Amino acid sequence: MPDTPVLEHVGIVEHLGDGIAIVSGLPRTRLDEVLRFQDGTLGLAFRVDEGGVGCVLLGSGEGIGAGGKVWGTGEIIRVPVGDALLGRVVDPTGMPLDEGPQIEAQRHDPIERPAPSIVERALVTEPLMTGVTVVDAMIPLGRGQRELIIGDRKTGKTAIAVDTIINQRDSDVICVYACIGQKTSTVNQIIEAIRTHGAIEKCIFVIGAAEAPPGAQWITPYAACTMAEYFRDQGRSALLVIDDLTKHAIIYRQLSLLLRKPPGREAYPGDVFYAHARLLERSAKLSAELGGGSLTALPIAETQAENLTAYIPTNLISITDGQIYLEPKLFYEGQKPAVNVGMSISRVGGQTQTKAMKKLAEKLRLEYAQFLELEVFTRFGAMVDDRTKRTIEHGRRIRAVLAQPEYQPIPLAIQIAFLLALDERKLDDVPLEDIPQFKSEIGAWLQDHCPHTLSNIEDTGILSDQDRQDLSAALDRFLDLFGDHGAGRN
Repeated sequence: MPDTPVLEHVGIVEHLGDGIAIVSGLPRTRLDEVLRFQDGTLGLAFRVDEGGVGCVLLGSGEGIGAGGKVWGTGEIIRVPVGDALLGRVVDPTGMPLDEGPQIEAQRHDPIERPAPSIVERALVTEPLMTGVTVVDAMIPLGRGQRELIIGDRKTGKTAIAVDTIINQRDSDVICVYACIGQKTSTVNQIIEAIRTHGAIEKCIFVIGAAEAPPGAQWITPYAACTMAEYFRDQGRSALLVIDDLTKHAIIYRQLSLLLRKPPGREAYPGDVFYAHARLLERSAKLSAELGGGSLTALPIAETQAENLTAYIPTNLISITDGQIYLEPKLFYEGQKPAVNVGMSISRVGGQTQTKAMKKLAEKLRLEYAQFLELEVFTRFGAMVDDRTKRTIEHGRRIRAVLAQPEYQPIPLAIQIAFLLALDERKLDDVPLEDIPQFKSEIGAWLQDHCPHTLSNIEDTGILSDQDRQDLSAALDRFLDLFGDHGAGRN
């Protein structure tokens, strides 16, 4: 019996270079269709017109040459999703990078999917604790929110995102980290930090490193978002960190210019806003009818010389539900995390804050802002009265409490203890240089002496009158002991 004839859609490579290929002879190719080259390399139809198909390569393309054959698959690119990915490091197509076994996926989903409609969404009301006191107290996040982390190079943007991932070690949140254009050594440091301090078995790492082809870097955040959406659609909570979208925009500009797309402002293509909007809009808190799952996005963006009004930063600020702005001046002064509270905002998170945190943090932002304003004048040696001195000393202790080492997220109950001590001005008489030691010792002491109170706060998010009295009394007892032993401390 003769074989059944099969119709193939075959084209020819006309031009190749810089991670792109121009293909002719594929008139039926659709935008974003996967093309397969003779050596098995996959490509993505990035531009389709009468002159041919502009294709971005998802592999090295070393075995491809001009005149080689290329086949249209009629498919869009899909990636594996499911619990089998947890704890794994993969490339944007879902292939393992960690020398582990092949991934047995639940299924393969397309990397481009429509965002949930308005009727499919629920209000963002549940907190996502980062473990970073300055964020949880003054720029709180909710599950389903999109919060931009923005600042100059080397100001601690990734550190806040990594601390947030580490803090989910005791929660039910699945974390997906998408790395775009970073050095392999940097990626390895991040993975090792999460392995050491967090729960790596609840994380997925999607790596489009600097040495990866531009096309692979381009699809990295979309692939990672699809992997995170699987858990959202299962009724679970997921966190997507995208590090970073500035590099992603640069990759998009590079590919677009190589394929002769018309350039716009700063040579970016006109649809760069849409490229990021359609990605970040997929973050949502789903309605109860759809399982009530959530996908929270923490995109990262880099500014140049603190210029928040540049093209990509303004685009991302307008897409997201707020931003955490990290200021170089604060970083170089030793205030880490270097969050500029005045220029940071959460447009959703205030509704999600636990009652205990919301009550104690009400005055904090105002007191801190007043302190920062007054401190500027004291630097000129101006004479100040006793009331102003007290305000400044109190503000310095707020700043000391908000400082936090990397990879050490703080539980909610201990953050509440810090804020209660500030609210009742218990730290105003503690020498400023002793505040870090107070912070390092108080957690274990409270766990030993009032575990029931801490447990109540963690479980309910409420600071009842009785719990407040007990916690306040415990803080007083600790401060008495702390003061008595002050002379003997190093």
